Amino acid sequence: MYPYIPNTSEDEKRMLETIGVNSVDDLFSDIPEDMRFKKPLDLKNSMSELEVNSYLTKLSQSNKTLNELTCFLGAGAYDHYIPSIVGHITSRSEFYTSYTPYQAEISQGTLQYIFEYQTLICDLTGMEVANASLYDGGTAIAEAAFMAAGIA
Repeated sequence: MYPYIPNTSEDEKRMLETIGVNSVDDLFSDIPEDMRFKKPLDLKNSMSELEVNSYLTKLSQSNKTLNELTCFLGAGAYDHYIPSIVGHITSRSEFYTSYTPYQAEISQGTLQYIFEYQTLICDLTGMEVANASLYDGGTAIAEAAFMAAGIA
């Protein structure tokens, strides 16, 4: 066995007994001799994480990036920058789940940002009302019907 595999001779013996062979050579006996790779592998010396990172960074510099080429991915939304805060905001559960907490201390903040969102949407679109935080399609239809009846 190779020295970097942390198995003792006793470990190796128990593993071979478990699978029913006497030696590692017996394990590979189904592979014809002329098909076995006999030369030493041409592997680089081991590297630390920092060295691997540096090596891969240098290797990746041979690739072309989207900054160097014209890219047509994105259905018309090309070369745009997304600030890192967007990922933090959209990963908040109140933005990706329909669950609205009902504990008083949590609900107030949730209700406030929903109110502010709806107010901004009304200001931006000129609509009299806007809605947010619906649970599913059925709830959305019912809310739309109530809203339509209330406006009409």
